[in-house]
Amino acid sequence: MARERDRVAASADTQRIAEVLRTIPLFKVLGEEAIAATARTEPSRRYAAGQYICYQGAPGDRLYVIVEGLVKIVFGSERGDEMVVNTMGTGEIFGELALLTESPRSASVIAVEPTHVFMLPRARLVQLMSEHPPLADELLRMLGQVVLRLTEQISDLAFLDLAGRLAKRLLQLGEKHGQAEGAVLDRGLTQSDLAAMIGASRPAVNRALQALAARGLITLHGHTIELRDVAGLRRRAELR
Repeated sequence: MARERDRVAASADTQRIAEVLRTIPLFKVLGEEAIAATARTEPSRRYAAGQYICYQGAPGDRLYVIVEGLVKIVFGSERGDEMVVNTMGTGEIFGELALLTESPRSASVIAVEPTHVFMLPRARLVQLMSEHPPLADELLRMLGQVVLRLTEQISDLAFLDLAGRLAKRLLQLGEKHGQAEGAVLDRGLTQSDLAAMIGASRPAVNRALQALAARGLITLHGHTIELRDVAGLRRRAELR
């Protein structure tokens, strides 16, 4: 009986992994048969909230796909300070830079909520690139998007004030929930995390949150944030 339950659970996991891979441009080029085979043969793992998925400085020997859940990317300094630089949710990929450059991981990744990840070892990725040449083009496109995102972050730091950067980050977090208007941000991110994401201090972020709330753009409920006026937040995020 237990073996049968395990078999059914494994089959359901494989189907779910294949569903997610089909939505990701990097894997779409493989075709249905290769996606199904990859989902069936490569490992996946579930992590509890707060559990480390990978550590900064560890070997970058695999690519990760988030099947379900939410993670935060955390950079640590030599002094022991930590800074959240990004969050990622279902269908997003991390670990590609360390994997392709064969360098240690530049940041740690921590599950914010129960998270299921699919792992693609470097050797398997290289094999798939050999068998499906368009995969290399998709990898280049994906890396280009990473560069564009980093460039945008630098631009935001240079040209947006703190409230504008905060409004933009709140909108991005709301979109990760699959919605915008009415999105409630309560998924394990603190004001210190928000501050690190936009290059500010926690007290400054607290003041900016209060200012956005006073304008009716958001509502604060203890540790949660509800997006009330998405159009207004977008206008605030565009002020330079």
